[in-house]
Amino acid sequence: MYPEDLIQPMRQELIDAGLSEIRSSDEVKKNIESEGTTFVVINSVCGCAAANARPAVRLALKGSEKHPDRMITSFAGNDVEAVDKAREMMAPFPPSSPSMALFKDSIECCAMDCWIGVSSSDNSWRHADALRNCASS
Repeated sequence: MYPEDLIQPMRQELIDAGLSEIRSSDEVKKNIESEGTTFVVINSVCGCAAANARPAVRLALKGSEKHPDRMITSFAGNDVEAVDKAREMMAPFPPSSPSMALFKDSIECCAMDCWIGVSSSDNSWRHADALRNCASS
């Protein structure tokens, strides 16, 4: 677990982008299983999240008129219960942080984990485009 004062700016970055912070497994399940679309981001303290994942989320949302019905985030290492539930529902992707997934009517449509591009050396613009493409499929 990380000190809250250390990670608060990292949490706030996604909250300011329009995501709701979720800290319980029940909230994660309720959001994902709701009718419509749910975008889930597992936030992280690592450089992959700082350099690529969080900026990609902001750019994807800023550059699109179409947004999911719900956008939620939990922080790996601190929101253990919520992150465990999100990872369970994101299977078969391996546990990873950062990671993100889009669900429609509780079915996972697409996901990006740390191994599939979120932490690659490409810039955030490329990840934002991938997120936008995912959302429009």
